[in-house]
Amino acid sequence: MTDILKGYKGPVAYMVQNPVAANLLMIVLLIGGMVALTMIKQEVFPDSDPDTITVSVPYPGASPEEVEQGIVLAIEEAVLGLEDVKEINATAGEGIGQVTIEMIEGANIDKLAQEIKNEVDRITTFPEDAEEAVVNIVAHKRQVIDMAVYGDVSEAALREVVEQLRDRMLKDPDITQVDLSGTRDYEIAIEIPMENLRRYSLTLADIARKLQVSSVEIPGGGLDTPSGELLVRMTERRDFGREFALLPVISLEDGSRVLLDDIADITDGFTESGLIALYNGKPSIKLDIYRVGDQTPLQVSGAVKRMLPELRAMLPESVAIDIQSDRAETYRQRVELLLRNGIMGLLLVLIILGVFLELRLAFWVMMGIPISFMGSFLFLPAFDASINMISLFAYIIALGIVVDDAIVVGENVYYHHQRGNKLIRSAIMGAQEMAMPVTFSILTNIVAFMPMLFVPGMAGRIFRNVPVVVITVFTISLIESMFVLPAHLGHYRAKQRFGIWKKIYDGQQTIGAAFARWVRESYAPWLDRVLNRRYLVAVIASCVLILSIAFAASGRMGFSMFPRVESDFARADISLPYGSPVEKTRQVMDQLYRGMETVIEDCGCPELVVGV
Repeated sequence: MTDILKGYKGPVAYMVQNPVAANLLMIVLLIGGMVALTMIKQEVFPDSDPDTITVSVPYPGASPEEVEQGIVLAIEEAVLGLEDVKEINATAGEGIGQVTIEMIEGANIDKLAQEIKNEVDRITTFPEDAEEAVVNIVAHKRQVIDMAVYGDVSEAALREVVEQLRDRMLKDPDITQVDLSGTRDYEIAIEIPMENLRRYSLTLADIARKLQVSSVEIPGGGLDTPSGELLVRMTERRDFGREFALLPVISLEDGSRVLLDDIADITDGFTESGLIALYNGKPSIKLDIYRVGDQTPLQVSGAVKRMLPELRAMLPESVAIDIQSDRAETYRQRVELLLRNGIMGLLLVLIILGVFLELRLAFWVMMGIPISFMGSFLFLPAFDASINMISLFAYIIALGIVVDDAIVVGENVYYHHQRGNKLIRSAIMGAQEMAMPVTFSILTNIVAFMPMLFVPGMAGRIFRNVPVVVITVFTISLIESMFVLPAHLGHYRAKQRFGIWKKIYDGQQTIGAAFARWVRESYAPWLDRVLNRRYLVAVIASCVLILSIAFAASGRMGFSMFPRVESDFARADISLPYGSPVEKTRQVMDQLYRGMETVIEDCGCPELVVGV
């Protein structure tokens, strides 16, 4: 062995001569990657640090023009001079103004939020009817599933059912956050006729003060007693209209009292926002389920779907529940796509190399794919990367490139062995000869993706997963093809083949010899002629390139940022003039809905969602 390997030194020769080290490296990458995969955060889209702050000021009853003049412009002027502000966007709507401030890269968002709040609090020109400004740091919620609860029942009854469903779902350990949407907030309406106010010389301000002082919950400190300390607390909070009904408003000279119920109409209802949400033509409320912490999309989705039969059993006969959208399904499809492509790639490498070279060599070259992918999972947490839609896309990109270096090294080892060298010498010679070109080939691929690491802003923080994954996979693939693969190819002991295995081997050798003969007798002479006429070939290639560019520039080839695809979702939008009453909007919606129903009967659309 020493005489055979005399003169071969370096890390490649060391790994070939010490296959135990190569096997340990392979096991660390495979087993370690499998363990790391169970601990890596999984999400639909990658999380990113917030860089946006919103300032919202409600201005009830104001038109968008009044909101713009009284609210939006004042806020913009106040925050425009702050040091860490990058961009300001504002929206003036009916009854509310909102200003969105984006901070510069690397700034402290908590500090900027406090500075914005201080500046907004100093504004003295807000209209008197404007409510207090709310400053929020925009946090991106990680929504997984939308569920629609719908039925021919009142809004109050539907809201009560939905809250019961939410409480039941939150008892599951795999579901942490469930929010309601498409519903109005609760409101206690107290309406007092003007003649009643005049009769008792009252004003709405007088009633408002009495309501404020009568619905309180105030801690009163502690009281030391021989048995211990007792906490004193005034609990006069009123949550329902009937609790306000018995509130004394005024005491008469005869000692009798006038209650609020005597002069006012008190109803428990909802705010008058004009919000209408329908699902399949029936009133609906949505349940939005989010992923929190280390939960995975598939984990949350699985928990909801397991609980769905139980939730349906809790519903009255006139109420139903459906899953409207499941983002975890998109995530699952991307994972399945990667697995299908990976299995297909493994089989293609095994079959093609097994037919034209050797089955054993094909197997170890094929192992480069799982080793590189599994090994990359060990390093993703160090780069704050996760398994998400973007990183899975990066793995799909790397899948078509990652095994190229192993194919080149394996083929060169096979070439030296075919020329009569011992396997271990062939492995060292083949790997060392390809070390330089393979390394620079991998470095070229890495450099091609590196610019994505320096993309600024939100897009850069999201799409940095692509270069992180690709660079990590390529680097591990280079290590595997230079140190692990040659060690496996250099320590193979031929065994006598019998039966079917001998027939497979003989057939493979026959195909391989025929292919090599075609290369020598047909391809090589043609390649010689091409190389001897290199200027002619260069001219032809240049002409093809010029024609391609000219065709694209001529406008004959269509261009679009995103291709059109057939969708199973249709949308119809109708905008009415500002100030249109809700009844008018409802009439238009009903007309639109009836027209869509006639189409649904023909196309078999499974659901119809309407919002106003």
